[in-house]
Amino acid sequence: MHTATAQRTAAAPSAVRETLECRPEAAARARHLTSTFLEALRPAPDQGAADAVLLIVSELVTNAVRHSGGRFCSLRVSADPDAITVAVGDASRVPPHRRTPDVRGEGGGFGWPMISGMATATTVSEEPGGKTVSAIIARRGRVSGRATAPTPS
Repeated sequence: MHTATAQRTAAAPSAVRETLECRPEAAARARHLTSTFLEALRPAPDQGAADAVLLIVSELVTNAVRHSGGRFCSLRVSADPDAITVAVGDASRVPPHRRTPDVRGEGGGFGWPMISGMATATTVSEEPGGKTVSAIIARRGRVSGRATAPTPS
């Protein structure tokens, strides 16, 4: 007797949603969750987009840990055919802003300009109990904040 079997493919998750404790290891956890999500996407984002998403996740979660004053922050990463959206919520109502980078110490100032340069759009939404900072990253054709020709598939 011959039995045909259908190959099953697991559907990629539509989004990652996680509540993280505002502790130093939160950024590493967020990168791990995001990396796993990105690996499951089909078609996969190009390498420049994946790198940008991971860096933006790390920066936004690190900022929430350092500056929000809250105990928790939230991470949401979602994808559509053209873009990946990263959203990080925290307990502070103070929006990110550009400031002079501190090239001599731990003062920071590099993250928001970097995020703004890599993302096709950024938004800051006031939420009950804080804010959510979102960044949209093109799945193809943008590397380091500059438009590039799409790579042939």
